[in-house]
Amino acid sequence: MARTFNLPSFYQSSVVSRIKEIRNQSDPLKRDLSPSLLDFGPVRFHLARHFGFCYGVENAIEIAYRALDEHPDKRIFLLSEMIHNQRVNDDLKERGMTFLRTTTGKQLFPLAELNADDIVIIPAFGTTLEIEEELIQKGLDVRTYDATCPFVEKVWRRSSQIGQSNYTVVIHGKRYHEETQATFSHAEKTAPVIVVRDLGEAQILSRFITGEISVAQFHSAFEDRYSVEFDPEKDLVRIGVVNQTTMLATETKAIAELLKTAIVDRYGTEQLGEHFADTSDTLCYATNENQDATRALVEEEADVAIIVGGINSSNTSHLVEICEDRLPSYFISSADQIAGSSNIKHFSLLTKRLTQTDNWLDYGTPVKVLLTAGASCPDIILEEVIAKITSCFDGIRTNDDVISTFSEPIT
Repeated sequence: MARTFNLPSFYQSSVVSRIKEIRNQSDPLKRDLSPSLLDFGPVRFHLARHFGFCYGVENAIEIAYRALDEHPDKRIFLLSEMIHNQRVNDDLKERGMTFLRTTTGKQLFPLAELNADDIVIIPAFGTTLEIEEELIQKGLDVRTYDATCPFVEKVWRRSSQIGQSNYTVVIHGKRYHEETQATFSHAEKTAPVIVVRDLGEAQILSRFITGEISVAQFHSAFEDRYSVEFDPEKDLVRIGVVNQTTMLATETKAIAELLKTAIVDRYGTEQLGEHFADTSDTLCYATNENQDATRALVEEEADVAIIVGGINSSNTSHLVEICEDRLPSYFISSADQIAGSSNIKHFSLLTKRLTQTDNWLDYGTPVKVLLTAGASCPDIILEEVIAKITSCFDGIRTNDDVISTFSEPIT
């Protein structure tokens, strides 16, 4: 039986959470990726089979609110954002939590002013060994409220295992994302480490392995993305690939396959096991599920897609990429960015800025909307998005009516 978490009720939705519950009851093994159709009449929402809070996020939220309940009279600190969701982080701040630094590493509260009586929470992304040691040296408890995602810790354990077997750890991730910084720190304890962001960088790495580019070209391409004293001629002889758990799982697999092919080209098929470690078991199941469900979602005929999540959320941005390939897609963090049918303000992955699209719902009825959300997005925000969009139309069916007539997808 799957573990359930004690989460604040104000993150739940009477519509979205209920549909999710109905689907999970009928398909507990989550084999059916067909989206759920919520038919409001003039507008129809195709809701992804998997979306929103994952295991690691629910675990982190439960730990954060438990710390508040158990220590009402103590100072409580978060190393950085608990998760990449503004509403959750703002609520924790309003309840008295202090953030020690931003997600980019800017110090907001001096570590020197912490004392052993304070409570420090490690967020879902985890933290580096260096920061952990600094907190321990100050007498702080770093274990009781450690909200590191169990699947991130799984990546750390596997990195350590292959490092102890003299493999170099290749991390597919964003070098200065909190999770990748943490994984880099943990992996570096036992192995040389290098970070590749995408297939393009992996191709450069594979060309070095096969001898097509020089050491100087390697250093130019990967400056500041490898561990101290990294020697590519020695440290790229035996490798294993792990990932930042929020990256595209298909890209991680493609990167691993590309580097495996380079190894075979260099050393031969018979020597593959000596030079390449199989780390496919480190891929996060929740990230896989959300991405697979989004791919199934975009198979539906629709007019637009709405993807909800924090603009600094890596996993949400990858859902946006999947949708953008197929139809007009809008990446928003809240319903406040929707000004009825007249315009929508949405985040552009290309420009990294908010942009506005006018008359974005200018389609014949019924308007068909694909809807999904990142792993840090509460269900209630999706309900608010649905409410804002349905308010643009006359003759909308009620939430209760939609739920009472909801039928399972036929597959």
